[in-house]
Order: sequence, then structure tokens, then C-alpha cells
Amino acid sequence: MKRNIFVGATFLALVIALGVGIIWLEKRAAVEAATVQAPMFEVDPLWPKPLPNHWLIGQTIGVSVDAQDNVWIIHRAGSLEPGELHATTNPPTALCCAPAPPVLEFDQAGNLLHHWGGAGNGYDWPDSNHGITIDYKGNVWIGGNGRGKQPAARPVASGEMDESAAKATASYLDNQVLKFTQDGQFLMQIGKPSHSKGSNDVENLRLPAKTFIDKQTNEVYVADGYGNHRVIVYDADTGQYKRHWGAYGHKPDDTDLGKYDPDAPPAQQFRNPVHCADMSVDRLLYVCDRVNDRIQVFKPDGTFVKEAFIAKRTLGSGSTWDIAFSKDPQQKYIYLADGENDRVHILLRDTLEVLTTFGEGGRQPGEFYGPHSIATDSKGNLYVTETYRGQRVQKFVYKGLGPVTKDDQGVLWPKSMKN
Repeated sequence: MKRNIFVGATFLALVIALGVGIIWLEKRAAVEAATVQAPMFEVDPLWPKPLPNHWLIGQTIGVSVDAQDNVWIIHRAGSLEPGELHATTNPPTALCCAPAPPVLEFDQAGNLLHHWGGAGNGYDWPDSNHGITIDYKGNVWIGGNGRGKQPAARPVASGEMDESAAKATASYLDNQVLKFTQDGQFLMQIGKPSHSKGSNDVENLRLPAKTFIDKQTNEVYVADGYGNHRVIVYDADTGQYKRHWGAYGHKPDDTDLGKYDPDAPPAQQFRNPVHCADMSVDRLLYVCDRVNDRIQVFKPDGTFVKEAFIAKRTLGSGSTWDIAFSKDPQQKYIYLADGENDRVHILLRDTLEVLTTFGEGGRQPGEFYGPHSIATDSKGNLYVTETYRGQRVQKFVYKGLGPVTKDDQGVLWPKSMKN
């Protein structure tokens, strides 16, 4: 009897000790998790202010912040639906609406400052705008990914239509990037429409997505793009070719890799689109290989450094759309726009580890439908544009560093507006 009591007491003591140990470990894990810091944000639902002239913006596919903290976006007027253009018919169908000019500049309060863009003399305006960058001199760079109008297929000897030939001649109209002053005066064009010979043609681009201009060397890096599979570098004043490379620093080629398979070995070339190329303060170039769900990192000469997969099982249009760096001197964090999952991921830059994520699919402030491009201002605020039917730019106000308590924060609604 005494032996049974002793055994029972011992067992009970072990259970209690084990339970206390588990609770202690859980508390310790919670404390350690709370010590992980990340930038915190709240959406500003009143930014920007309404546009004048019954203007609407279409797919908003670029954002950049200049040295004065003014926010620039570029959008596609041609993506607006007929019902959004009733003020432009002859006679006008209704009071609303009309497309805004492609390039819009806002101040910190959300006031529209300037607007311009479109076809003009001496340059080839893209059929489909894509990406905007304000460089260190204040110049404005834009790209494009328009494939042009599909020509009629030609008959062949068998009597069938040659669809492949028609597609080959129409697939890559926008083979150029353009450089302007901030008031829209044309400065330079690199590449010519419909002239691309592929990923090793150094004179032309092929559906270029985004640019970065390096102040130290005055070179422009082009994420090239929706047609090519490379990063290419030119002199930012003369347009002279410097160098180019594909994934892992390989010579790029245009082999069709087929659909992305998250369980397959990593692709040795970029898939389309190569969607961003941005350089950090320690001179590392971060490249968005969008459909491959990865970021690859290079030295400025194209030497491969490392890679990381983000939301690796994302299919469709991929997870790595655009990046921006945090505004601390070391750029400790990366903000990654994920247009397929309708999220923004916050990464630790040195390890490319995802610390936390915010956003949710939807059309309300703080939600996303196709978050496409992302930028930061000097105060650390974030600006995110949306493509597809999202058709807007949102501002997320920087609230300082805070403990990471959730992997996915959801919608960052202002605390002062919560019930």
C-alpha cells in the first residue's frame, strides 16, 4: 500500500514538473517572439485627396518618391472601362469620368502637384506603361510592357491560319525605357519598339518592368522583364551598354521553362517577369524573379550572392513583385509587395527571413487587390500601388518599431478609428 502511494506521488510530481516545464517553455518562446522587432504601420484612409476634373486612375503600376518626399505614380489610362469614361464621349454621356494623365505627382498631404505624360515628339511612349523611378538627379524614368495589337493570322499552305507567326510579330512592342525631366521634357530613350532580338540583344529591351539608377556610378539597372530574362545595365546619361546577366549570374537565354513547380529544383534562369532590381546602401542588387517566388541578390557586376524563396507555393503570377528598403541607415528591413497573395511582407534584409506580413484581399483601405509597386519616403512611410481593378495608391504611416506578435497582421486599420 505504501509502495503504491509512493509511486503515485512520484508520478504526480513528474506530471506537475512536466506541466510547469511546458508552461515555462511556452512563456519563454512568447517572450523571445516578442523581442523580435519589425516596422509597424497604419493605413491612412484619407490619402491621397480626390483628383480634379472628374479624373480616374487605371491600373497603377509604378510608384517612386523624390528627394522632396513627393510621391510619383504612373497608371494605365487605357485600362479604364467604358463606363468610367462617359465624360469623354461626344457628346458626353455623363459628368463622370475621364482618365487622369499617366504621370501624377502628390505632396505629403496627398495634394496633386503636377501631371503629364503620353505620346509626344522624339520618343516612343509605351503602349502599356510599367514602372516609374525618380533618380538622384530628379529625372523620371518609365518602362513599358505593351505587346501591341495582335495582327490577323496569315493563311498557310494547308489552309489553316498561322497563329504562331502572328503572335511572334506582336508579342514585344515595348522594347524601350524613357527618361524625362520632372516637368515632362524628354531626355533620352534606350531601345526601339518591336526591335528586340532577345535576352542577349544589348541595344533593345523587351517589355522592361522597372529601373534603378546608381548614384555612385551613374548607371541605370533595368529589370528586363516581361519578355527578356535578365538584368541589364546602361550609362544613365548616354545610354551606352555596360553589362547584363540572368539568374545566378548566368548568360540569359529564352528557353521556355514551362509552368513554375514549387517542388522542382530551382530554375537556372529567370522566369517572366523579372519585375524589380533595386540596390541597397551596401551595394547589393535585389532582383524580383516574380513567378519563381524568389529574390536573388547580386553584386553590381552580376556576381550571384544568395537567394530566398518567399511564399514558395504561390502559383499564378508569383509572390515577389516589388521591394523597398526601410529608411534606417543600414536598411535593416525589406518591404515586399506580393500581388498574388494580396499582402506586403516585411523581411530582415541580411537573412531574407519573413518577419511578419500585413494586408488582406479586398477594396477597403488597408486591403489590396493586386499590390504591384512599393516605395518609402524619408519618414519611413510606405506607398503601395495596385494593378488590375485595384486602381489606386495607398499610404501606410510608419509608427516605429514594435514587437512581432503575429505572422500575419491582417488589415492595418488606424487604432484611433477602431471601435
